[in-house]
Amino acid sequence: MKRLIVAAALFGAMSVQALAVELPAEIVKRGSIKVGIVPNYPPMEFRDPATNALSGFDVELGEAIGRKLGVKIEWQETSFAEFMPSIATGRVDAILSGFTDYASRHETATFVDYLRSGPRFFVQQSRAAEFKDAAALCGKKVGASRRTMFPAQIAAWSEKNCGGHAIVFVGTDGSADARTQLKQGRIDAAVQGDETLPYIMDQEPGAYVPIGQTLAQQFTGIALPVKEKALQQAMLEAVDALIADGTYRTLLAKWKLSDNAIEKATINAGQ
Repeated sequence: MKRLIVAAALFGAMSVQALAVELPAEIVKRGSIKVGIVPNYPPMEFRDPATNALSGFDVELGEAIGRKLGVKIEWQETSFAEFMPSIATGRVDAILSGFTDYASRHETATFVDYLRSGPRFFVQQSRAAEFKDAAALCGKKVGASRRTMFPAQIAAWSEKNCGGHAIVFVGTDGSADARTQLKQGRIDAAVQGDETLPYIMDQEPGAYVPIGQTLAQQFTGIALPVKEKALQQAMLEAVDALIADGTYRTLLAKWKLSDNAIEKATINAGQ
């Protein structure tokens, strides 16, 4: 059985219209949504080095969603490899952790998309003169996390743009490792999501320069069990409500993500 949840929130002096949605009975009884997260992807999610508290855009967005739905967000740290198994087995109700919506994942999870993003090349600022455009990367060593779709996206871009001088891909253990190898000169360029680059560049002034445009357009979404239609609709309405009342834009600006905004939440928009 499901029960009607009505939650109202105040942001500043502005009253926000009450949000009425249905949530699964188990979540209503528990009073919380169990959300998987891997806090190693700033500014989306990370642990504040000063306090060790969870921080980042996804964390604040998740807490705002919880307030809209009248439930607590119960963060559960996991690993990237456990995202899909955690959804499939019900260990968590959702994944909100910079997770890209790909059509290949739709059999296991349904995504409520809340951010537009895409992989982008970047180089050390000290070598920027060597790379006037992305074509200058042809034949060069480019690193990116091997756990993402970036390797395939880099290969596709290289095949389309580099002819017989293909990019030499170097797999790394995440984006931080790619940046380390870039600084060490072991690779010529790196790729990571454009949603992370402004924050990283702000944290390391003068270190990096983006090259070209994004290699592909993709969406970041909240992953939910395929069968949980009520929870999917609740999340969709909560994100749209945060867009409508301005909370979403405020959080985007805080975390330097304004260029990644969407106008309305979507379901399974990823390709």
